[in-house]
Amino acid sequence: MTKIAIVYHSGYGHTAKVADHVLKGAADTGADVSLYKAEDLASPDEGPWDELAAADAIIFGAPTYMGSASAPMKQFIDATSKAWFTDAWKDKIAAGFTNSGSLSGDKSSTLSQFATLAGQHGMVWVNFGMKSGFNASNHDFDGALNRAGHFHGLATQSLTDLSAEDGPDAADLKTAELFGERVAEATKRWVRGKS
Repeated sequence: MTKIAIVYHSGYGHTAKVADHVLKGAADTGADVSLYKAEDLASPDEGPWDELAAADAIIFGAPTYMGSASAPMKQFIDATSKAWFTDAWKDKIAAGFTNSGSLSGDKSSTLSQFATLAGQHGMVWVNFGMKSGFNASNHDFDGALNRAGHFHGLATQSLTDLSAEDGPDAADLKTAELFGERVAEATKRWVRGKS
């Protein structure tokens, strides 16, 4: 059974909700999936680092604040340098997701930040692989999957005046599940091919 770790930060609960749906999609494939809060991995000497080292894939997730990953996620990213020195994550699968109040919201910057982190660790980045569900006049915005058309990873939207109870909407959460499924299936193929 493949092991997938999801490391995320959530400022107001919206990104945690997305993480739960990414987990659901990945777990539905039969993968063993665990959630880890970035705050618990803020120091390279404390936290479940051994569990990340044992995972076949790590999915990074954070809200996009001011054009990049949130500060607690950045602290986790900086703390990964100890794993970098030992190649602890080399050849693992990696992917990323982000959430913000705007439809675009400079989320590509955060996804690129995660892809760069994965590259520095020698990980294999999995993109989303889903076409945009909202790019023609006959498409329904409210029910569209991947409606913002992000391809580097998963990007969802939570309107700023809604609590985590009310956002992201059902279409974005379904998109999150499909993303989790894609990463899990890619991880299975990768692990099978390595053995």
